[in-house]
Amino acid sequence: MDIKQMCINASDAAIRMAALDTETKNNALARIALALLENKDKIIEANNADLKRSEEEKLASPLLKRLKFDEKKINDVVEGIKSLIGLVDPVGKTMLSTMLDDGLELYKVTCPIGIIGIIFESRPDALVQISTLCLKSGNSVLLKGGREAKETNRVLADIIEEASVAAGLPKGWINLLESREDVNEMLKMDKYIDLIIPRGSNEFVRYIMDNSKIPVMGHADGICHVYVDKEADLDMAIKVAVDSKTQYVAVCNAAETLLVNEAIAEKFLPALKAEFDKKNVEIFGDEGTQKIIESKPASEADWATEYLDYTISIKIVADVDEAIKHINTYGSGHTDSIITSNKENALKFMNLVDSGNVFWNASTRFCDGYRYGFGAEVGISTSKLHARGPVGLDGLTSYKYKLIGDGHIVDDYATKKKSFKHIKINKSIE
Repeated sequence: MDIKQMCINASDAAIRMAALDTETKNNALARIALALLENKDKIIEANNADLKRSEEEKLASPLLKRLKFDEKKINDVVEGIKSLIGLVDPVGKTMLSTMLDDGLELYKVTCPIGIIGIIFESRPDALVQISTLCLKSGNSVLLKGGREAKETNRVLADIIEEASVAAGLPKGWINLLESREDVNEMLKMDKYIDLIIPRGSNEFVRYIMDNSKIPVMGHADGICHVYVDKEADLDMAIKVAVDSKTQYVAVCNAAETLLVNEAIAEKFLPALKAEFDKKNVEIFGDEGTQKIIESKPASEADWATEYLDYTISIKIVADVDEAIKHINTYGSGHTDSIITSNKENALKFMNLVDSGNVFWNASTRFCDGYRYGFGAEVGISTSKLHARGPVGLDGLTSYKYKLIGDGHIVDDYATKKKSFKHIKINKSIE
């Protein structure tokens, strides 16, 4: 099937998706969860084929970690689906209700975006999370995963489509793209596609933006920072820094740069290095860091590098202001954390760091749709329009204004026969 026909089918399906009731959507999600468990051997077989081929092609170790989709990860995505079922339906919520005049009522009501094109990396679990979020929010979706996961993605897409259609969803709501040519064709489908969400590097997101008229919700690099303030609890700082860097290195919310206040650097850095050594973390440090602990010299490029590996850059700074300036210069607007007992410094950091997620005394790894209680996420948006941070159900909806009258005409108000009352009412549309 060519991409245009795929978009036409998705458009037809989107109209029906928008009208689905919560029970139908939740039943479809439950069937998908069950089907994934029933077909786990088939999924793992396909994933092993992807892993074998990718190892032969010398795929980088961090990408191989993302690609692996074993029984544990299948169970994890199933738990995510169960959590999603329990969330409030984001469609049909009344955001505003106003009585413009007697018998004339205005409602602002959430609705699906329509058709969403999502391009994501070599993580098969992302396909499940993204498609089920689109289902719950009533959207049709075009999915393009990494080439490395093509066999796994085919199996997963087929399972999800079969289970959801059996539950009453329209055919064509979920579609799988497999080649770069498919993506280039998709970028031309502005007549049909309402939003594109690319997950990847700044350069990749920029390419998508430059080559399509379709609105893009961009997810930039995950260059995340932890700043250890002079008034930090050092034991806490070590625990948070180690977790931010090493809990799972091949993800966009792992810390890539550590900023350390000069007042505590001599005491803190040796203790931190001892913990990093246990995890085999390679350190690139500025001149001040190299004088205190053994580390490789950090270059200008290191401050703007997303390692996605057991590697971190460390810089000593004078104060919270220098830390903020560094983050706003080199960061990607993703997630940044301050470790301190000083509330004034913490609030300054959280107010002035220009990122979608700013934390105080917490690991950067908490930036996640599931951990935020969103069920899952389609990605992390570093945009400031529509949605920012982890994009869950609410980020996949728009809204429309619904006006209910009784033969009302504008001329009555233009000629002063009637006047507007504009009274807020606590009422949902019937």
